[in-house]
Amino acid sequence: MSEAEFAADPQSSAVPATATEDRSTRARGPALALTTIATVAGLFALWWLVAAAQIVPPLFLPSPLAVLGKLISVSADGFEGATLIQHTLASLARLVAALLAAIVVGTLTGLAIALSPRARGIIEPLLEFYRPIPPLAYLPLVIIWFGIGEFAKVLVIYLGILPSIVIATVDGLRSVAPDRVNAARSLGASRWQVIGLVLLPHALPSILTGIRIGLGTGWATLVAAELVAATRGLGFMIKGASDFLVTDVVVLGILVIAVIAFALELALRVVQRVLVPWQGRD
Repeated sequence: MSEAEFAADPQSSAVPATATEDRSTRARGPALALTTIATVAGLFALWWLVAAAQIVPPLFLPSPLAVLGKLISVSADGFEGATLIQHTLASLARLVAALLAAIVVGTLTGLAIALSPRARGIIEPLLEFYRPIPPLAYLPLVIIWFGIGEFAKVLVIYLGILPSIVIATVDGLRSVAPDRVNAARSLGASRWQVIGLVLLPHALPSILTGIRIGLGTGWATLVAAELVAATRGLGFMIKGASDFLVTDVVVLGILVIAVIAFALELALRVVQRVLVPWQGRD
């Protein structure tokens, strides 16, 4: 086939264009990974230089080696009555419980708002009333009502995550083309089949994005809740260390939180690619 024929035939030209895009995407992967690794390494090098030069006193900025040593000791001997893995598991358990509850309730609430004008009139004012309020603002009230047990902490985290999932679900459902719904109905699909086979699959990318956003809010709320009322957890560990100026444990707790949050974000991205491989493609 000549170059003129190749350019005139859109079907033949589509194949190499797609292949070129795929090769370009694969080529960007290693470069992005190397850039990320170089950035993290540069930050740690800067931290080490500042600590070695004692620009900031070690009491306020311990060196990476001091934090690494504290990681080993806290993992083996514990801090504030629990080892590092026990603090981490306690925090993760609260976060996962709140996240699962928020996914279920948030998705159902978003469906109700998108499909029922009456439900929208009831739920939306309540959601918009409490959504801008920082979770820490109603944390004291939750403690007064429910005490300082696990339920109160999970509830605060849940309330912090919920709005993101509800709003993402509503936006995803409202973006469904009416032609798709009408086509499903013309083929004899029931109301529940339309919801399960047309609406939710279309809204799934938005829902997953809302979960990713809510997860960040949940982590921040979790640590804050543990600072106020907890006997175990990463936030509790950081609070106990800050009370006695054990700065290396404070830095260790912050780094553990950052690493876990990054790992959860990567895991959600993988889930998103598996469940919605069509996202971002025409």
